[in-house]
This record gives sequence, C-alpha cells and structure tokens, in this order.
Amino acid sequence: MTRPLLITDRGLANLPLTKAALEIIDNAGLDCSVFSDVDPNPNDINLNAGIESFKIGNHDGVIAFGGGSGLDLGKLVAFQARQSRPVWDFEDIGDWWTRANSEVIAPIVAVPTTAGTGSEVGRAGVLTNTQTKTKKVIFHPKILPSIVICDPELTVGLPPTITVGTGMDAFIHCLEAFCSPTYHPLCQGIALEGMRLVKENLPRVWQNQSDIEARGHMMSAASMGATAFQKGLGAMHALSHPISAHYNTHHGMTNAVVMPAVLRFNRPAIEDRIAAVAAYLGIAGGFSGFMDYVLSLREALDVPNRVCEMGVLIRSIGDLAEAAVQDPCAAGNPVPLTVEAATSLYEECI
Repeated sequence: MTRPLLITDRGLANLPLTKAALEIIDNAGLDCSVFSDVDPNPNDINLNAGIESFKIGNHDGVIAFGGGSGLDLGKLVAFQARQSRPVWDFEDIGDWWTRANSEVIAPIVAVPTTAGTGSEVGRAGVLTNTQTKTKKVIFHPKILPSIVICDPELTVGLPPTITVGTGMDAFIHCLEAFCSPTYHPLCQGIALEGMRLVKENLPRVWQNQSDIEARGHMMSAASMGATAFQKGLGAMHALSHPISAHYNTHHGMTNAVVMPAVLRFNRPAIEDRIAAVAAYLGIAGGFSGFMDYVLSLREALDVPNRVCEMGVLIRSIGDLAEAAVQDPCAAGNPVPLTVEAATSLYEECI
C-alpha cells in the first residue's frame, strides 16, 4: 500500500490513539485518508459511503482500525470496492463466495482496539441490511487481513462497558464453538484455553483498566475465539443478531444477556461438554457449577439481566424469533432452534 484508507468508527476517529496511528503512517511517507462514518452495527449505507471514499481517494488498500464495527466495515470495503455484483451476492451460503473476483480485492491491515470480536483473524464481515433489518455474514477467504497488529496498549482507554461487552463476546465465541457438534479438535482446544484466559483476565481488566498484562491476554483470547468459531456458533449469536439489527444494541453485551437462557435450553446436549469445561477452569459442580459461575460473572461485571433493560420490546418477539431461526449461526446450535424455541427463549430473556 502507498495510499491506504484508514477505516474506523466515529467514536475513535478523533481520539489520541487514532491520531498517533495517523502520525506514524504519515511519517512513513504513506498518503493516508480516514473514513469514520461507521455505525456500531455496520450496515449497507456505511459500506456504500466507505466504497465511495475509497474510490474518490484512489486508495490501494485498507487499514481497518478499531473494534468489530471498524474492522468488519474496513474488510468489506476492501473486498467490495471493485466488485461488479452487489454485496448480498456474497453471503456465506454454500459456494457463493466463488462469485467474487478475487483479483480485485484490496489488501487489508487490521489493527484491533478492543479485545472481543476477533474480526482481525476472520474471513468474513457482518453487515446489516437496512431494508430487511437483518444481519448478513459476507464471506471470502481473501477478506482475511494480510497483516494484523494486536497491541494491548490500544485497549487501555476503553470504557468499562465496552471492555465487558467485548470480553464477554470473546468468552462466548469460545463457549459456543466448544459446544458446537461439528468435529474440529484443533478449534476445540483453542476454545477451551480461550475461556481460561477470559476467566482469569476479564475481572482483572474490569478492576484495573490499566492492567496491560491482562489486556494482552484478553487480546489473545479474542483472536482465539474467532479462530475457534470456524467450528460453529449457536443460538446465543442467532438470538442476539436480530436484536442488535433492530435495536442497535452492543453485540457482545447482547450475547452476554441471552447466554444463561441458551445454556439452559442446550443443557440436554451439552451437559458433559460443559462439565469438562468446568473441570478445566477449576469450577466445581459440573454444569450447575458452570451456570453459577456465569451468573456470578455477569453480576460482578454489571451485565444486564434482561434485554428489556437494553430497550427491547416484547411486541418484537415474533419478528425476532423468525429472524433468529434464519440466522446462519442457528445451524450450529447443539439443539435445533425452531421458531417456537426462539420465541420461548426471547420471552425468558425479556
């Protein structure tokens, strides 16, 4: 790259860490511009604006800088800017990714500033369709960034709620991957160790925002979670995606709210696996002990108990349930997620 476009979100654009990064880029002799019109849950409007900025500036690559929203949108701008087909033609369905012209995808450097989504090691980006209010996963192997810079110092100034929401997201990526029935023993091991890192370090960064060692471990856990969920995700993500698409809630925090209900729903299929997780994490009592740990962790970190505390209305349940069962993550749940089951889970969570 000689003319990169740095893509980040509105909240980060004017912060010192972003200005410091731009100064480094400028000192290296690169002609860099910034695009920051990115919503917390990136959408097609953001994407189109980013592509226009990329083309107007005659850019030759993207530096995706930020949390999951900035990283996902940055990757998708680099992917989509020179394609001839609409982005929805590349949804993660079957071999739809082969429709893309892989030769025109711009190079990507990813610099995460949160420890949660793990988007920096992902081959996909999540994008909200503003017409249908659904989240779509856009996939292509070359969406995977070529270079990733994981520097825990960039996460030190995060607000506590973002630290918690992203940290819980990393934990749930590992948890759902571990519980997925798909065979992938490498991801199984990564998921297990990722959960241990979160268990030992998320409370530390909650208590001491400047604990750089714990933040480094959390950044590792985030990348591990996104690596592990090649094995699959499940109903926690399937339920939270429609909520964040409709209500613009924080993805990781929404996952954390629905987690206990989904664990109880999946118990018949995952009890033995959760007992193994509990033993590895030093939690007594098998599945019940693990549930107690999850509930106490959420309470200690001020995670809301119900999604109604995040503005979700009970009248939305029908639409949310229909969207949840269509979400690609639903297919990886250990217990089949029907509309009836999703409705019941939403009722419990609201």
